[in-house]
Amino acid sequence: MQANIVLLPGDGVGPEIVSAAKLIFDAVARRHHHDFRYDEQLIGGIAIDETGDPLPPATRAAFERADAVLLGAVGGPRWDDPKASVRPEQGLLALRKSLGLYANLRPVTAYDELLDASPLRRERIEGVDMLMVRELTGGLYFGEPRSRSTTPQGVRAVDTLEYTDFEVRRVVELAFRLAAGRRRLVTSVDKANVLESSRLWREVATDVGAAHADITLEHQLVDSAAMRLVTAPKEFDVIVTENMFGDILSDEASVLAGSLGMLPSASLGEGTLGVYEPIHGSAPDIAGKGVANPVATILSVAMLLRHSLGLEAEAASIEAAVTQALAAGARTADLGAERPLSTLGMAEAVLAALDSAAP
Repeated sequence: MQANIVLLPGDGVGPEIVSAAKLIFDAVARRHHHDFRYDEQLIGGIAIDETGDPLPPATRAAFERADAVLLGAVGGPRWDDPKASVRPEQGLLALRKSLGLYANLRPVTAYDELLDASPLRRERIEGVDMLMVRELTGGLYFGEPRSRSTTPQGVRAVDTLEYTDFEVRRVVELAFRLAAGRRRLVTSVDKANVLESSRLWREVATDVGAAHADITLEHQLVDSAAMRLVTAPKEFDVIVTENMFGDILSDEASVLAGSLGMLPSASLGEGTLGVYEPIHGSAPDIAGKGVANPVATILSVAMLLRHSLGLEAEAASIEAAVTQALAAGARTADLGAERPLSTLGMAEAVLAALDSAAP
């Protein structure tokens, strides 16, 4: 296969982890005789510094030639001024909106080798294998109007939580399709006891569930779902929820895997062009030190191969190599290692496992 892959290293640790992931791409290409071609572009804070735009025209144009996009991270203290008119995160939101990426998939796996890296007890997280499906282009992050004004009572800020039935239906339908290949359980998370948007969400989810009688649907309020994630996480299979709830719950779920550095993600839309990224953000406190965990980015490469390029065997081989490297003791500092590997060292451990596997 020949495929064009846009690389968006971005800010913070982004360049380091994307560079490590590119080693995995190249190894898969050699092993399976593919031709992966890379186009590196700007996004986020570095794009603001160089062009004044967090998602420059050249980056947007690159998407038209791409089969998939691998993103590092955006943001950092240099661009954190809340009064700034242009912010790095605007590039990420514009990316999702412009490509119609309405669903974010975040698999959460508790690796046997990392059970002691989690703050939760082993018996509570052993066997956890869930998929979080987050709606990505609606809700509070995109709703209008949004404003700030001065009133006699003080400064007033407004954000709007808005959903249409179409937006809810398409992401819930996706969750049911994914659940059909798993344990056939969908948990729809909302706040229907308070929010009108959540009452619409629950109505649509119920309607979709009625068309999938072979898959169990359960509804859960977001506050009780947050509690259940740490008290009974093994009970979840596929969780589907709105934008902000999904953002918060998926970060909470990272403790089940031992570290944010272990969680990949895929942002998908109607077509095959997807954006793949680790969920841990730019980690500015360790940027440039070569110590960031590249595993989430490497696993994002596996998701890219599976969902955008249809290369299931190649994706599975990367996931197996990560498991093998962990079983052999490969660890970065975030995983509590006494003698942690560097970013490059961890990537090389995965490469060694990949190379040792039968062709």
